Amino acid sequence: MLLPGLLCSAALWRAQVLGLADVADSRVMNLTTDATMPAMAARVLEQAPDTFALAGLSMGGYCALEIIRQAPERVTRLALLDTSAEPDTPDRTEIRMQWIDEAAAGGFEDLIPRHARMYLPPSRLGEGALAATVASSARNVGAAAYQRNQKAIAGRADSRAVLGTITCPTLVLCGRQDMATPLALHEEMAKGIPGARLVVIEDCAHLSPLERPNEVTAALRDWLTA
Repeated sequence: MLLPGLLCSAALWRAQVLGLADVADSRVMNLTTDATMPAMAARVLEQAPDTFALAGLSMGGYCALEIIRQAPERVTRLALLDTSAEPDTPDRTEIRMQWIDEAAAGGFEDLIPRHARMYLPPSRLGEGALAATVASSARNVGAAAYQRNQKAIAGRADSRAVLGTITCPTLVLCGRQDMATPLALHEEMAKGIPGARLVVIEDCAHLSPLERPNEVTAALRDWLTA
């Protein structure tokens, strides 16, 4: 079960779905319907098999940790990519509310390149295919779902206390140049989860499955087959 991040469509995981087809029946979940993280996690659980391996990036990672909170016995393996176990700070929540208001007022299209600059390193913003995928994914998600997802992210619980309860094999992966959820957050998560493996992808920022698909697919293959 693959969980996308904010403004990310199934295109985020396309390379991994194809690259892992020999070892996994991968399903990319739609997280755009709900405005709270508990509801988002419950919807995934309704659609999931009895037990499953679970990978989430950014917002998908927040949802994955909420799934662990709700139904830990159903998750056989966990991968947390470019995400955080911490809650929003008040300052960050205030910024999200401003973005929600801007999208509601018709400014969603202007938000897309601003988010791209947060997600991608400056050296890759000019890469046509990558930038086009990021922009088209955001438009596929749309302004209404963006507002719901920002509310869910802003209201998410502090998951740091959950980390020590995780007993399944866990991968924590981060792009070294990730500005949205920096490496230090992943080092903290890896230390908090018993037996977790930390993988750092070089020359990579926040959207690691898109930016470095081969390296991320290899790390997920090791996680699935070890």
